Amino acid sequence: MTEYRLILVAGARPNFMKIAPLMDALADHPYIRPYLVHTGQHYDEKMSALFFQQLNIPQPDINLEVGSSSHAVQTALIMERFEKVCLNVKPHMVMVVGDVNSTAACTLVAAKLHIPTAHYEAGLRSRDRSMPEEINRLVTDAISDYFFTTSVDADENLINEGISHQRIFMVGNLMIDSLYKHLKIAEAMDHRVETLDRKRIIHLGETFQDKKYGIMTFHRPSNVDQPETLAKLVKTWGAISQEIPLLFPIHPRTVKNLIKFGLFDILASYETIYLTEPMGYLEFIYFIYHAAFALTDSGGIQEETTTLKIPCLTIRPTTERPITLWEGSNKLIRVEDIEKEVHFILQGKGKTGNIPKYWDGQSAGRIVKILEDIFNSSMKRE
Repeated sequence: MTEYRLILVAGARPNFMKIAPLMDALADHPYIRPYLVHTGQHYDEKMSALFFQQLNIPQPDINLEVGSSSHAVQTALIMERFEKVCLNVKPHMVMVVGDVNSTAACTLVAAKLHIPTAHYEAGLRSRDRSMPEEINRLVTDAISDYFFTTSVDADENLINEGISHQRIFMVGNLMIDSLYKHLKIAEAMDHRVETLDRKRIIHLGETFQDKKYGIMTFHRPSNVDQPETLAKLVKTWGAISQEIPLLFPIHPRTVKNLIKFGLFDILASYETIYLTEPMGYLEFIYFIYHAAFALTDSGGIQEETTTLKIPCLTIRPTTERPITLWEGSNKLIRVEDIEKEVHFILQGKGKTGNIPKYWDGQSAGRIVKILEDIFNSSMKRE
């Protein structure tokens, strides 16, 4: 039987949770041979290694080690190095996930080499081109051959952009495959996290009680790059922390700007805001699962909280994941509305919603079955 070589591309931590279930489902496959390419675009190698370990992802077959740089330089480096990989491996397909620079760069390389491409998480649209991720989504979907989607709105976006429905496959959410698989593992661990400010050790049941704290993540330029906006957020976080403790695994970009704008010491002065370094995957889903709510500007957290039916307040004007608004526990709000919305949640009026179709932990199996059909059809044509 013909062996089909499939390159799977992972670029940054959000990709790892999507790649892990696919690598697991393809382990020992009789005729699909996956090659895992890690572009190394994430700035934090230590955290990247921890995610690979906790998600039980095999060591990459190839690490491009591009590191952090400007969008243009990083994209160019990925393209230059990935082209050599494709010429060496000669894959039958390149599959990319998500919306990071690696996603668009590797799709461009494969398309120009006439290698069939597949995009998992295709069709998501925020309609906000100021976000680099939106540009990556549009570029990737414009030149891909096969489209794996997480929700019906993504299908509709692709069809409206002229993609044939025969090349679109709604398969569900790989992030949720990872969540379901690892939540029990996370629950069994003894999590102790040290804070950045006063070196306090926090632990559920000691520092926090179940559903008696909120968790936050903030890193979007629109929220953390302007001193006025970031100062408003710091004041708001401080006010909320007087009512309920807040756990804040803080992004390096946010730390840098807090220090630059003279706001870090103000934030650290709030005794019931617990600042930590970015957490490993298991620690993070553990603390999300037990939180009363999430405050965020991230994408993936909107999906995880929807699945766990935990109220999520997303401080952004748009989201590329509107299914989390229509069906899930997510709400888009302004900075000015955070305190009011948190009060609703603390009064038991938080949004919990429903779990979207196919967000059931079985998405990887569906994808592998479709890949088998594509490769088998290709073999018959040959």
